[in-house]
Amino acid sequence: MTSKENRVPRRDFIKKSALGVSALSIGLPLNSAIASGCTSSENKKLGVALVGLGGYSKGQLAPSLLETEHCYLSAIVTGTKEKEKAWAEEYNIPKENIYNYENFDDIASNKDVDIVYVVLPNSMHAEFTIRAAKAGKHVICEKPMAVSVAECEAMIKACNDNNVKLSIGYRLHFDPYHKKIINLSREGTLGTINHVRADFAFTIGDPTQWRLKKSLAGGGALMDVGVYCIQACRYSFGQEPIALRAQAFNSGNEKFKEVNETITWQMEFPDGKISNSTTSYAMSVNSLFVSAQKGKAQLMPAYSYGGLKGFLGNETLDFPKFNQQAAQMDAFALNVKHNTESIVPGEEGLKDMKVIEAIFKSIEQDGARVLI
Repeated sequence: MTSKENRVPRRDFIKKSALGVSALSIGLPLNSAIASGCTSSENKKLGVALVGLGGYSKGQLAPSLLETEHCYLSAIVTGTKEKEKAWAEEYNIPKENIYNYENFDDIASNKDVDIVYVVLPNSMHAEFTIRAAKAGKHVICEKPMAVSVAECEAMIKACNDNNVKLSIGYRLHFDPYHKKIINLSREGTLGTINHVRADFAFTIGDPTQWRLKKSLAGGGALMDVGVYCIQACRYSFGQEPIALRAQAFNSGNEKFKEVNETITWQMEFPDGKISNSTTSYAMSVNSLFVSAQKGKAQLMPAYSYGGLKGFLGNETLDFPKFNQQAAQMDAFALNVKHNTESIVPGEEGLKDMKVIEAIFKSIEQDGARVLI
């Protein structure tokens, strides 16, 4: 059977699959469990509303929500009528679960939505996180958390005031390769870590895209992929930086008239430890290198959605194929279900934004040392 009429709608299939697992675990026949509506808070899939249906939502998040065990795509928010129609057809989203940016606040009364995932241009993160919190919905906000420390603090406050959870879209904390790196400092696998080098850059295309507009992006590559480098240095050392110096380079390409093309920075950590990083929209690099007392570790590529490679000491790292986004969203769904805290809460995004503001301040002061 291949016709649309004979297909089980994806959202119904997902809900029934979760219900079926619950039923089988307690010895009930699948059909009778579905018919009786037998559910529990543990096995109920939480509904996720994607706010912003750009490339990341379309290519990564929505497909991943077909693989998640604890949540599913229940609603969408977009300002484009064409996207409303296409997504409704592909993911069987009912009309009442389709919102735009003007009527978004009506989501408060929608019981199909438990979690709002904000996947908008950076300058819109704070507004929609705060609106989602006031609507009583738990929030995942894509990185960077916002475009200023003040916005991050306002987002955290709004979520706390409305008793909802906030998580930042740091997918790599759930990836097995990066978990290995994160555990280096915790477990002392290679002894004391002395130096970290984290670089992430790519050659950007379309000159009209929002990432090159300061009003929407808040900055160039640093706000986009440089955040991964800040994260990697922080969790590789297992410490917070205390100061930094930064430099910016622009080739004069008209494409970069509003944002920096390339930024390099050096962070100081306690006990004289140093990290070095580069991010850019005009070159290609994707690596993380950790030097330690008893050896070294490296990931290359380090920050991609999949296909990561690396080594730890004399061990070649080789993990099975892994869906970072599915793991990230499932983990947050479990945080909501069990009333536990995300391993990447708003405070984690705030720490990165403090570093970002210090980098821009150092650049403005011709590479001066800036305390964080």
